[in-house]
Amino acid sequence: MIGYSRIATSAQLTRIPYKILSRPRNNRQQSSRGSFRESRFLVQSYMITREAVPEKRREAPHVQFKKNGAAVHPTAHLLPTSQYPTMSKENENEKAEVEVVEDTTAADPSHLEPIPEIGTPERILAERELVRKLDSRLLPTIFLIFIMNYIDRNGITTARLKGLEQDLGLSDLQYSVVLSILFVSYCPAQIPSNMILNRVTRPSWYIGACVMGWGLTSLLTGVTKNYGGILACRVFIGLPEAAFYPGAIYLLSRWYTKKELAFRSAILYTGLLISNAFGALIAAGILANMDGKLGIRAWRWLFFIEGSITITVGIFTLWALPDYPNNTRWIVGDERRLAQARLAEDAGEADQDNAKDTPLRGLKLAICDPLVLTFAVMNASQLLGLSFINFFPTLTSTLGFSTTISLLLAAPPWLLASIVCCLLAWNADRTGERYFHLAGTWWGVILGFIISLSTTSVGGRYVSMFLMACGYAGFSLTAVWVSNVIPRPPSKRAAAIGIVNGVGNLGNLMGSYTWKSEWSPLYHQSMIISLCALVLSTLMTLGIRQYLMHRNKQLDEDERVAMQGADEMRVKEAAILEGITFEQAMERRKGFRYLY
Repeated sequence: MIGYSRIATSAQLTRIPYKILSRPRNNRQQSSRGSFRESRFLVQSYMITREAVPEKRREAPHVQFKKNGAAVHPTAHLLPTSQYPTMSKENENEKAEVEVVEDTTAADPSHLEPIPEIGTPERILAERELVRKLDSRLLPTIFLIFIMNYIDRNGITTARLKGLEQDLGLSDLQYSVVLSILFVSYCPAQIPSNMILNRVTRPSWYIGACVMGWGLTSLLTGVTKNYGGILACRVFIGLPEAAFYPGAIYLLSRWYTKKELAFRSAILYTGLLISNAFGALIAAGILANMDGKLGIRAWRWLFFIEGSITITVGIFTLWALPDYPNNTRWIVGDERRLAQARLAEDAGEADQDNAKDTPLRGLKLAICDPLVLTFAVMNASQLLGLSFINFFPTLTSTLGFSTTISLLLAAPPWLLASIVCCLLAWNADRTGERYFHLAGTWWGVILGFIISLSTTSVGGRYVSMFLMACGYAGFSLTAVWVSNVIPRPPSKRAAAIGIVNGVGNLGNLMGSYTWKSEWSPLYHQSMIISLCALVLSTLMTLGIRQYLMHRNKQLDEDERVAMQGADEMRVKEAAILEGITFEQAMERRKGFRYLY
C-alpha cells in the first residue's frame, strides 16, 4: 500500500511516497519470512532528489527515486499494483522514515531506463501487443454501443411506418417537432458532457451509466399515449445520448496516436452505418411479426425490445470499456508507461492537464480558437447536407414497394458505406491526408443528388441512394481531424470535440424540417438544399486545409514558432515517460506538424 508523508524543508512542504511491508497473512508466510515482530518494521526507504522549480510549477515535480542508494523506476504509479507490498490494518498508521535531499541543480532524467526507440523491433512488438489488447476490448464495445445509439434515436422513423402518428394523433408538423426536439438537449449537452468526461477518473462508469439512461428512456417511449409524452421522451433521450459520440472520440484520442485514430474512429462510426442497415432489418422483423401480441401495437414493441437491449449493453460497458492510460485496471506495468509515452511522442508533450488546465479554461481556449469555430460551422453545414440519414426508410419507401421490402432495401447501401468508411480511414491513417478523404465523399453525395434530380426511374434513384449513403463514410474523420490539430491540452481538446459535434448537430436539427412530406415522393427541394450545404462545407474545409498548410510552413521555417505553444511541464513529463533528457524531449516537440 502506498501512503504519503508531508515533510517540511527549508524550501517548502514536499509530498513523498513511502511503502511498508505487510504482516504475513498465514503461518507459511510467517515461517518463511521470519516472525512478524522482525518484519513489521522493514521499510523500503527512498532518497528523493527534486529539481528546484518555481513554486507555481510544483504540482508535477521532476523526481529521482533511489532505493538503498541505487536508482529505481521513477514513475511508481505506472507499476502494477501487484508489485507493491500490502499493509495490514494493524499497521496502517505506521510511519516510515524517509530521507529527503533538496537539490537545487537541474534534474537529469537520463537515469530512467529508456523505452525502446521508435521503429526498433522491440518497440514495434510492444506497441503491437498493446494496440491489439485495446482493439480487442475497446473497439467491439463502442461499436456495439453506437449501433444501439442510432437504433434508439432513429427508432421513431421506422415506428412511423406502422401507425405511430395515427395512434398518438400527430400532425405532420408535430411529427417534425418530435424529430427535431431531440437536438434541443442533444446539441448543447455535448460540451459539458465532454468537460465532465475529461475530469472524471472512470469514463467507463460515466459512459456506461449514460448508455443505460438512454436505453431506459427509449423503453419508456413505448408507453407514451400522446404528443406531450413522446415529446418529453425525445427531450430526455438527448441528454444521455449526448455523452457518447464526442465522448467516445475523446476516449479514443487518449489511447491511440494520430496515425491510428482515423481507422479506430471509423470502426466506431461503422456502428452508426451498420445500425442503419441492421436497425432497419430488426425493425422490419418486429413490425411485421409483433403487431397485436399481448394487445400491444408493433411500434410499441419496437421501443420495448430495443430499449431493453440497450440497457443490457450499458451494464456490459461498465466492465468492458477502459478508463485512461494511467488508471485502467487491465493495463499495468510497462504497458501502462508505454501507453502514455506513445501519446507523449505523438505530440511532443504528455497527454495530461496541468493544475491550471481546468475544464472552464479548456472551454475558453476552445471558444476563442477560430479554427474550432470554423470546424463547428463546417460540421453543421455538412450534417445539413447529410440529413437524409434520418429519413432513409422514408426515401426507400418512395420506390413503390411494401413496408417490409422498403426496410430491406435500406440495408445494402449502408453495408457498402461501412466498407468504404473503413477503407477510407485506413488510407487516411497511412497517408496522413485529411481534406480529400473527407470532402471527396461529399462529392459522391452531390453526384447522387444530381442523379435523383435528373431521373424518376426506380433503378437510377436506388443507385443514387448508394452514393448518398457512402457520403456519410467521411463524417467519421471530422472529429478525428479536430483531435489531430488540437492535441493539447486535453481539456481544450475535449471541449473542442464537444463544440464541433454539438454545434454541428444543429445541421441535423435544420434537416428535420428540410425533408418535408409535402415534397415527397421526389424530394427535389430537399436535395437542392442539401447539395448547397455540401458545397459550402467543401469551401470551408478547403480554407481549413490552406490554413494548416500555412502553419506547417511557419513551423518549418522558424523553430521558435514551434515552441510558442509548448508547455514546459508537459514536455518534462514526456521526458520522464520516454526516459530521455529534457533537451531531447524539446527537440521532439519541435517536430510536431498538423495533418491536413
